[in-house]
Amino acid sequence: MPRKITCIITDDEPMARKGLQGYIEKIDFLQLAGVCEDALQLNSLLRQQPVDLLFLDIEMPYVTGVEFLQQATNPPKVIFTTAYEQYAIKGYELDVLDYLLKPVSFERFLKSANKAYDYFQSTGSGDKDHLFIKTDTRLEKVKFAEILFVEAMENYVAIYTAERKLITHSTLKGLQESLPPAQFIQPHKSYLVNMDAIGAVEGNILHIDKYQVPVSKYQKEEVMERIGYRK
Repeated sequence: MPRKITCIITDDEPMARKGLQGYIEKIDFLQLAGVCEDALQLNSLLRQQPVDLLFLDIEMPYVTGVEFLQQATNPPKVIFTTAYEQYAIKGYELDVLDYLLKPVSFERFLKSANKAYDYFQSTGSGDKDHLFIKTDTRLEKVKFAEILFVEAMENYVAIYTAERKLITHSTLKGLQESLPPAQFIQPHKSYLVNMDAIGAVEGNILHIDKYQVPVSKYQKEEVMERIGYRK
């Protein structure tokens, strides 16, 4: 069976959280990694434990689900859960997987969960350990573990491994959706990095094999937390 899809519930209503938790327990390819009462708790949890999928309420205190998603860097895929239909258009603008209206029936939840399953299978985030990259007239197989980092170059991206550099027509965001989120981090708007490939951190520079990758000041704290640094 493919790797389970890890997910977090975030909702300020206790009964809504309990209902979603019960639904998730019934579906064998979903694995609940955490339950949060608001976006602030979610923000802290994601820094410690990256996941594949969020079941995210919209109307919450402090920070709404929409506001959280708008400011998040490299967020998991999202299924919105809300009692308000007027957010549907905004949800699709933010490229969410689905939009569940409360009260959510199990039948509708299962349909949404299957949609997430199909998405992760098609992007290679299930049990696959590789992706195929189109370069000129060839399709090149690249294992996730081989990738050191990815660099954005206008309408192209360069994928660096220890042995080769592959250039393909894609956006950084488009390629990011094909990579396992628990393994790759975005330290800068122009780079994705395999955390296993980071050899050292020096100031705002990541040393990766013979290369150096910059870290933006906005991402420094998250990078240090994700690699396990403790002050």
